Amino acid sequence: MKAARILFITGTDTGVGKTIFAALTTRSLREHGFHVAALKPICSGGRADARQLHRAAGKVLSLDKVNPWYFRAALAPLLAARQEKKRLRLRTVVAHIGRIAKRFEVVVVEGAGGLLSPLGENFDSRDLIRALGAEAIVVCPNKLGAVNQVRLVLEALPPAGARQARIVLVNPKKPDAATRTNLQLLKEFVKPKSVLVLPWVGG
Repeated sequence: MKAARILFITGTDTGVGKTIFAALTTRSLREHGFHVAALKPICSGGRADARQLHRAAGKVLSLDKVNPWYFRAALAPLLAARQEKKRLRLRTVVAHIGRIAKRFEVVVVEGAGGLLSPLGENFDSRDLIRALGAEAIVVCPNKLGAVNQVRLVLEALPPAGARQARIVLVNPKKPDAATRTNLQLLKEFVKPKSVLVLPWVGG
């Protein structure tokens, strides 16, 4: 069995809707007959996101495989790990995801924080995307400033990753003028088919 297609959900910041989108994507893939796993390899400050992905994938993996690195402090994972006198390395995370990928058709991986938020010693989500050969999906709140934020993230991605990246604009509960115009403006700078809008789903 060949290794899975890896979809890496990153974002322009923390709290932008990555987990909601990752869970919806995982459920949709399952409904379409794919053998899918969802991972939140690293998190700090709470495991709610990992538990949501655990449920979305039908609990095909244990929670500790979905989220093998959990640190208690609500800080960037790099700092939270250091507070517990732990050091997390890129190769360790890549190896874990690689083992999971051998068992599934698709693996949905959610990063922590924004693209360049430090996850461990000398690595971030950009490094994970590159090391895994993953397809990047960039989640951004659909509000004023979204076009700038998305373009900054795409600029920070490796060139090959930026070319194939998808963008998800997450609508707020109360749309405004920027919400209604960001999609068309963003399409002037990226491939139109690479952008989609996620309606407000509550929570």
